[in-house]
Amino acid sequence: MKRLIIYRTLVIGGIVALLEVLCLTGVIDRITMQAPHRIVRDLYRMLVSGRMNSAIVKTLSNTVVALVLALSVGIVVGALVHRWRALRDTLDPLFATYYAVPVFAFYPFFIVVFMLGVVAMIVNTLNGLDRVPAVLVKTARIMRLSPIDTALRVMLPAAGPYIVTGIKLAVAYAFIGVIGSEFIMSRGGIGYEISFAYTSFDNATMYPLIVLILLASVAVNAVLTRWEQRLLQRRGMRT
Repeated sequence: MKRLIIYRTLVIGGIVALLEVLCLTGVIDRITMQAPHRIVRDLYRMLVSGRMNSAIVKTLSNTVVALVLALSVGIVVGALVHRWRALRDTLDPLFATYYAVPVFAFYPFFIVVFMLGVVAMIVNTLNGLDRVPAVLVKTARIMRLSPIDTALRVMLPAAGPYIVTGIKLAVAYAFIGVIGSEFIMSRGGIGYEISFAYTSFDNATMYPLIVLILLASVAVNAVLTRWEQRLLQRRGMRT
């Protein structure tokens, strides 16, 4: 694991160093992109000044709402679909081809960001429930647990690692849905500010905001990955 972190750091550091050299030597002109150290400087100034606070708060709050909806609906629907085989067989082909649908054609805003994340949660919940050991299901029946108690106390906890994988995907789709929707349909938020900066050739605003999104995504993904590894280790599974 430590080696993997070192390799990732070296790769990212190498890419950043290469971009720095290309920008400083003029291979990449300033209109296209400024040097990475200037992006970091502009991001720091932006955060200190607070001029993008309202846009950041709007985007993050929308992302959290979209994520909560996707998680709650996706897990519940996944658990219900898993119980009815006929419904599962009917919906499986739809889940497999779902992301070929141009969801951004569906307005309003929250329909788009909700639709992106919820299917990821349903699919991964089903995937996890399919892998619950049969002995746990039999034990729940012997103890005469109700369907709800079986789901909450046995099935969903046993499917935990796969559900966390779904959460990771839902986080990514929530960010993509919110930023993309703000980019093309909104008049506020980070996506709108990136779009406005792009059309205005304002690289001092556009690239720092992009880096901010990347940092937020990486931080959330790192926390969820660590949680996923702990769940797998508790079950004696290799990570």
